[in-house]
Amino acid sequence: MPRIKRGVTTRAKHKRLLDQAKGYRGRRKNTIRIARQAVEKAGQYAYRDRKVKKRNFRALWIQRINAAVRAEGLTYSQFIHGAKLAGIELDRKVMADLAMNEGTAFAAIIAQAKQALPA
Repeated sequence: MPRIKRGVTTRAKHKRLLDQAKGYRGRRKNTIRIARQAVEKAGQYAYRDRKVKKRNFRALWIQRINAAVRAEGLTYSQFIHGAKLAGIELDRKVMADLAMNEGTAFAAIIAQAKQALPA
């Protein structure tokens, strides 16, 4: 049975790993064992933060809506409740964009939500 030499495969694996670690500081960029740890940790951070990013954007949209709604004399929760009762099916991303860029359109939505609220 012939001997199998794996130098080509190992070098390719190492090269791929070091390419992923490009830009890291110290031995994290050029030592295989340390680079592997750094790349794995970076992957964990990336996976986690893809979810955190969604959380952060939702919080930002809520803050923007709240600021616009308070100028009209409502709180955020009252506005959302009124919007649900009025049958307004816009999500927070769209409402925040309207509040930022289309003030008159958003004021009309606020008026609808106010009307739908019980007295």
